[in-house]
Amino acid sequence: MKKINKKYIILYLSLIILLVLSIIYITYLILLKKEAKEESNLLNTIEVEKENNVLTGMSKDIKENIKQEENKKKTERMIKVEELKKENSDIVGWLEIEGTSINYPVLQGTDNEFYMTHNYKKEKSKNGSIFLNKDYDWNIESNNLLIYGHNINNGTMFQELLKYESESFYKKHPKIRFTTESEDFNYDIISVFKSKVYYKSEKNVFRYYFFLNPKSYEEYMNYVENVKKASLYNIEETATYGDRLITLSTCSYYTEDGRFVVVGRREK
Repeated sequence: MKKINKKYIILYLSLIILLVLSIIYITYLILLKKEAKEESNLLNTIEVEKENNVLTGMSKDIKENIKQEENKKKTERMIKVEELKKENSDIVGWLEIEGTSINYPVLQGTDNEFYMTHNYKKEKSKNGSIFLNKDYDWNIESNNLLIYGHNINNGTMFQELLKYESESFYKKHPKIRFTTESEDFNYDIISVFKSKVYYKSEKNVFRYYFFLNPKSYEEYMNYVENVKKASLYNIEETATYGDRLITLSTCSYYTEDGRFVVVGRREK
């Protein structure tokens, strides 16, 4: 009986040892697999980070290349406007008529009075500035840049506009250049005429100074027809609906509240 019991004990102990060894082995395999998985995840993470770094670097390079290409497209005048805006955010562009003294920054204030008596640095000045009507809406197509400037006897600001009374002067200076920080275009002159600021009571008169943000085809074409009809001499160039316009206006003393006006159409 004692012999049998001993046998069973040895067998029982063997089974326990075998079970323990199996558990240890299985645990080892699980740990080994877990470690391999963690190592694989780490390698994947490293690869993803490398890829992200490469993509980030590429993104930076692409952005830099785009910026460089945009800068290449910018004219010297566009960059100048961009720089001037840092000095005074009211500066919206630059106006030039080649071969004349008209070569100035253009301001747009919250009213149409301030820049009549202040320069582009917002300093008091009897010459004032060349300025765009305060209500000009930059988002409307077929729009009209209505720009004012004093007629100064010393030949500055818009005084030379009056020379357009001569057709020969027009033929030598048929274009107006207007530049913003995002575009730089020439405008072909389509009309030169004399006008005045009319009394409210006056009927059937052409108030060119009311045409700014056209709301319809009819309103736009009515303006074009009127400026062409009023022109001091025949100019072949004209405008059709969709063309951007520019109207330069200054005082003229041929009559009370007289005005001298030059209208251009953006070059196609």
